[in-house]
Amino acid sequence: MTSPSSTPESPGPEATTDRRRWYALAIVMTAAFMDLVDVTIVNIAIPSIQRDAGATFSQIQWITAGYALAFAAGLITGGRLGDIHGRKRLFLIGIGGFTLASALCGFAVNPDMLVASRILQGAMAALMVPQVLSIVHATFPAHERGKVFGLFGAIVGLGAVSGPLLGALLTEWNLFGLEWRPIFLINLPVGIAGLILGQKFITESKAPRALKLDLVGVALVTLGLLMLLYPLIRGRELDWPAWGYVSMGGSLVVLGALVAYEKRKAARDGSPLVELSLFKVRSFAAGIAVQTVFGIGLGIFFLVWTLYMQTGLGWSPLRAGLTGVPFSIAVSLAAGLSVQKLVPRFGRKVLQAGALTMAAGVLLYIWESERYGLSIASWQMALPLIVMGLGMGLIVAPLTDAVLSEVPREHAGSASGLINTVQQMGNALGLALVSVVFFGAMPDRLTPPEVGPAFVDAFQRAMVWVVIVMTVIFLLMSALPKRPAQHVEGAEPTETETETETESGPAAASASASASADDQEPELVG
Repeated sequence: MTSPSSTPESPGPEATTDRRRWYALAIVMTAAFMDLVDVTIVNIAIPSIQRDAGATFSQIQWITAGYALAFAAGLITGGRLGDIHGRKRLFLIGIGGFTLASALCGFAVNPDMLVASRILQGAMAALMVPQVLSIVHATFPAHERGKVFGLFGAIVGLGAVSGPLLGALLTEWNLFGLEWRPIFLINLPVGIAGLILGQKFITESKAPRALKLDLVGVALVTLGLLMLLYPLIRGRELDWPAWGYVSMGGSLVVLGALVAYEKRKAARDGSPLVELSLFKVRSFAAGIAVQTVFGIGLGIFFLVWTLYMQTGLGWSPLRAGLTGVPFSIAVSLAAGLSVQKLVPRFGRKVLQAGALTMAAGVLLYIWESERYGLSIASWQMALPLIVMGLGMGLIVAPLTDAVLSEVPREHAGSASGLINTVQQMGNALGLALVSVVFFGAMPDRLTPPEVGPAFVDAFQRAMVWVVIVMTVIFLLMSALPKRPAQHVEGAEPTETETETETESGPAAASASASASADDQEPELVG
């Protein structure tokens, strides 16, 4: 995603004085929170869905990976469509579609319908989420955005903590005998309210000279990912057929064709889906690799962790959700500390320390799981989870700033969108790899007494792969700048910084493919 050079203009006086902008902020933040919670809330309910709906392991993977894949594939497209047709319009379409898809998930009559509805839900989130910070960028002046992005960081932390707990409670309560379905149906009143209030309070904005949508690029990205992920998810269930290997090999050809096409399109009209010149920046190329591999590790860990606790150890969803609270709190605390205190002083060493700390926490978890077996208690998991959470927190908040530090400012928005897209793609790939690193480590047929020990052993094997992932991340981080750029709230922005403001830290997790930063300042439309 590139854009012609232009000098953006700050939001006009009507944008900076209109009190309605705070109502608009509350609406878009609520939508972002709904998306964040929806990701974490489903993980904790996966075993209940498997039991109640009779879903196979591959269908369970698709329930999570399908959402991540659709979300990742549509992020850049969603941001570009907002530039072209209006951020408010795309936000309302996205939240309306997300609400409808949530209803379809909640009333799904079989696992296949649930998988299809989750894919639709991910696609609608890809339309909704990129508009969130684009709308903020359009309606708030530069000196207020740091405060707004700080609020967004708090929303991210709240979503991480409340998602598993809310999912556990809704599943445990079995409201109206609906089992797991309320985890999706809870989105309906929130989505309907957001749709009505958004129409009233959000101001429309567009990029004045938005580029055309690269449909061929979108098609190639989606096809390449499907050819890679589908055989990984279905391979074990189908006994690894030959067509699966052909498909995975062909995906590399398709992605290679994408690169060639994007080069030609950039030379022809300057509007490729992906700005390939960014990869000439060493720190950015390394950062993209870090984000992808980090996404793979998280995709593996969270699904395997849920199955280990609920299916392997036989814990209730509520107990599993409460067990994860120390992890979520540690992530939030370490994220704030790393951005405000540690990274400004120690630079990339903080991120590298985070990778090693997270690896140490996983190794401690493996040791405790092996030592205590099926009798392990929640409090015995607390220490490794806290160590892992601290490590993750040291990475997630400052990573985007580190990756973007040496990127030309005119490409900051494109780079930010690409970073978050590849992380989602990595997450989908990690979820697909669960078939290999987790289910591939246990026999095909298990008697009830064999389920617990098999899941515990497979959990330990899968966690070894997470340690390997964190080690690779540590090595890749050596290519990041020693001193990532810092954006301090309250500092007077330079003229250049005002023109192109980078969306970084926790905010970037949902800025995704927002093109507002690299196109130009949005044009307010009535």
